[in-house]
Amino acid sequence: MSLLLNPHLSSSLLYPPKIFTSKLSKHPSLSFSTNPKFTFSLRSSYSTNDPSDPPSKPVPGNPSSIDEPESDPSFVDEWGEKSEPEPEPTSKFSGSDPPKDEDEWGGSGVELGNGSPGEVNVGVKEEEESDGRLWELKRALVDTVYGSDLGFRASAEVRAEVLELVSQLEAANPTPAPTETPELLDGNWVLVYTAFSELFPLLAAGSIPFVKVEKIGQSIDTKSLIIDNSTTLSNPVSTFTFSASASFQVRSPSRIQVEFKEGTFKPPEIKSSIDLPESIDIFGQNINLSPLQQSLGPIQNAVASIARAISGQPPLKIPIPGGRTKSWLLITYLDKDFRISRGDGGLFVLVKEGSPLLDY
Repeated sequence: MSLLLNPHLSSSLLYPPKIFTSKLSKHPSLSFSTNPKFTFSLRSSYSTNDPSDPPSKPVPGNPSSIDEPESDPSFVDEWGEKSEPEPEPTSKFSGSDPPKDEDEWGGSGVELGNGSPGEVNVGVKEEEESDGRLWELKRALVDTVYGSDLGFRASAEVRAEVLELVSQLEAANPTPAPTETPELLDGNWVLVYTAFSELFPLLAAGSIPFVKVEKIGQSIDTKSLIIDNSTTLSNPVSTFTFSASASFQVRSPSRIQVEFKEGTFKPPEIKSSIDLPESIDIFGQNINLSPLQQSLGPIQNAVASIARAISGQPPLKIPIPGGRTKSWLLITYLDKDFRISRGDGGLFVLVKEGSPLLDY
């Protein structure tokens, strides 16, 4: 016997009697024929209890309805469970990277963004330009005060120019908290200019014949909280140094309180030979010292004997009395080789030892 599909199903099969069907039951319809055409068909339909009802339409969601599937936004996994479709991965960027030398507008390629090479290069360039400008200001300030005897002989015009340069440097101070940067603050500093009136009598010693103010310096040690101010005077025969040591306390990120303790006088260093200038200026009169050079032989022998006698002597320390042992210091500019300070109405400009700014 052959199993065939009859394209014209009988009404008894399409609509069976009510006694054999129930509502929304599914019935496969089959027919048999002796036609030698071997075909097989299986049709599933829904029927109601009323045979007069038209053929049922596919029910949405019913997998057996195969006439014309309805679009369903839900997905069924391998276990028959409904699930939502997985969202496709989104990206802010296109599938392929743009050329390195072009942006999305067709421009040339300086890449900008957090940490991008373009941004780093811009930052480095700006820092270099800032350092270069600061160096020019410092160089101009040192050149301006050159020959003024640390400010003692500075004219009104020089003082005005100094104040202008100092104001520009203070406005661009790269170290807003100097007392918190000991690596910059510590070390030996050389005074190149001051407007502190109480130092003028000391600077006036440089106007005495054969006496020269060689150096006024300041050393700072933040570990021991000690400041040491020293002054070196010289004459043709010897070099003389005295200093005043003080302790200090930090009062703010830029201010310290200073209290002087004692003064120290070091034994003079006798020179091996008498160094006389060719001429000196005394009260406006230029005096030639060349004839004096010829009679220095006996004097040099006497100087050598004095040097041997005082060599190895300990320094003389004297306590500093009085009510002016306390002072304060405000650091308004600080970098690796330059410092500007203000204290008790005075202005101090200092350069760290070894800086190229002192090569003049």
